[in-house]
Amino acid sequence: MTIQIFNSLTRQKEPFIPLEEGKVKMYVCGPTVYNYIHIGNARPAIVYDTVRRYLACRGYDVTYISNFTDVDDKLIRVAQELGEEVPQIAERFINAYFEDTGALGCLEADVHPRVTDHMDEIIEFIGVLIDKGYAYESGGDVYYRTRKFEGYGKLSHQSIDELKVGARVETGDKKEDALDFVLWKAAKPGEINWDSPWGAGRPGWHIECSVMARVHLGDTIDIHAGGQDLTFPHHENEIAQSEALTEQTFARYWMHNGYINIDNEKMSKSLGNFVLVHDILKQLDPKILRFFMLSVHYRHPINFSQELVDDAAAALERIETAYFNLQYRLGVSADTGNTNREWQDGIEKVKADYLEAMDDDFNTAKAISSLFDLARLANTYLKEEQTAQEVLEIFIRTFEELADVLGLSFIQEEELLDSDIEALLEERVDARKNRNFQRADEIRDLLKEKNIILEDTAQGTRWKRG
Repeated sequence: MTIQIFNSLTRQKEPFIPLEEGKVKMYVCGPTVYNYIHIGNARPAIVYDTVRRYLACRGYDVTYISNFTDVDDKLIRVAQELGEEVPQIAERFINAYFEDTGALGCLEADVHPRVTDHMDEIIEFIGVLIDKGYAYESGGDVYYRTRKFEGYGKLSHQSIDELKVGARVETGDKKEDALDFVLWKAAKPGEINWDSPWGAGRPGWHIECSVMARVHLGDTIDIHAGGQDLTFPHHENEIAQSEALTEQTFARYWMHNGYINIDNEKMSKSLGNFVLVHDILKQLDPKILRFFMLSVHYRHPINFSQELVDDAAAALERIETAYFNLQYRLGVSADTGNTNREWQDGIEKVKADYLEAMDDDFNTAKAISSLFDLARLANTYLKEEQTAQEVLEIFIRTFEELADVLGLSFIQEEELLDSDIEALLEERVDARKNRNFQRADEIRDLLKEKNIILEDTAQGTRWKRG
């Protein structure tokens, strides 16, 4: 089955056919690095990391680019408030970004381009737009003539007369038209700036991604992705700039993930529900947060609440428990058990369902359902009096392969018991041998108080931290 992608440009699912067979050029809009990333930034990081992993799983050679906006009004303001330089602020929060997204299981991009490393290319790009009549200088600023680009509005599906001036664009007397957007901003006194043919200044937000995508991926890319909030004006403006310059399609497939609400309310600083990933990870296993994010289809909105996160934690634990039980049984199993083809056929059916779900616009919610099916099948197999190493290994390998695409790993930390708990475990084994079940139950309760959970199986007693 061919991968189907919902293309925001056409508003329908389309077969994914990259420009070059076997290769994928993918650009994902990254954060403005003036603070720790919030949970809204975490969703696209996780979603498109998973898309990238799945494309690689299906045999594609993926070049994955995700940028950092390291000069911006917000960065300048924070630097002024803290009495530091903009590059210092940017470097600090770029490092924090890698720490947070790394904890969430996100692979680093092949390149993380920074705006400040591409100033020459940005200035050159703007110069060509001026030469072609798509841009003009006015009082040290440079603006894009929005109405000159005939396709403007095709991504947001609005006519140009319906559109309003987008975020980060200030209407002013310097513009020929209120819809024109800034490509180059004249520097204010004391601001970080670069020399240009139009005077000292810095680039506007939208031009940056057009330039970095072109530098690292070429004139036409396969997939351009980001949050739904970027559709207009950011991505709309990228199309206008890039296609005016190259006269080629900028991106063939546009992907946009849905919004995140906090306890059924839109996240905002004014509501006091602005959640930073840096803070969440102090209290929550990052693996649970990733699993939670993937439990809803990426295009749908997702509601972040303690109850739903707890549900995700419990669901992930059920899958992990099945996996660890397989590992435990493998360690004690002789290769004499049930190797009926029906078990392997069942595993293959689960894997086929998983691939079908992911082929259908990367439906991670259904893919996770397939992991539950695999866990149920494994639990049924483990009820067999004897199990075969071959089948156990196939179960384990399938769990690991499917989970890896989702950026999840099953790692059980080995923790040494202190001498008191070891003694209690040994005493409980003796009590059960002597059929002193009352004492065995008492010890189970004592261990539970020490956060040690016991699981009695036919092959012996397993324990885990609760």
